[in-house]
Amino acid sequence: MHNNSLLLFNKYAASLFAPGAKVLEIGPDGFPSTYRRAIGVSCEWHTIGLKEDGRLTYRASGEYDYPVETDSYDIVLSGNVIEHVRKPWRWMPELVRIAKPGGLIITINPVNWTYHEYPVDCWRIYPEGMRALCEESGLSLLVCQFESLETPHFKRFSPGISAEDQAPRKRLFFRLFGPLGFPVERAYDTITIAQK
Repeated sequence: MHNNSLLLFNKYAASLFAPGAKVLEIGPDGFPSTYRRAIGVSCEWHTIGLKEDGRLTYRASGEYDYPVETDSYDIVLSGNVIEHVRKPWRWMPELVRIAKPGGLIITINPVNWTYHEYPVDCWRIYPEGMRALCEESGLSLLVCQFESLETPHFKRFSPGISAEDQAPRKRLFFRLFGPLGFPVERAYDTITIAQK
């Protein structure tokens, strides 16, 4: 989880989590996950992943086959997951299947992050690509935004990674020379919120 992913979640998605909502998070970054800690309301929060972990609610039997009943969740959330899905055009219909009618599917994905296998790294998807995936899956698009909310106090930016993941020397360089107008590296992500 990098900082911009959480900033986008807080700006666009956190307010959509109503008390008591039934939520499925795909590939949580911890237990409880960063997103769960960010919402500030009590939800019925379930998790699913591919790796064996007793803290998960479900273990997926495959990338595109989740052992979850149809029409089960108010919100299906995945942050920093879709870039690791080999065939997102097959994956998205599975998310649609498990969301309740009228339910939300929220994805946040890095666009310019460095290559990172987990176990594979396949995609960087801009809003146009997410719109196409949503349309193909029969979803109504509510939000589809490519943005960075990091380092707002600087004036010029370049695509890269979040400050907390940069090497210390690089981070120091940006802190010293960013105020002088040198482009500061920051992460950009696409957040998509769609309704079934």
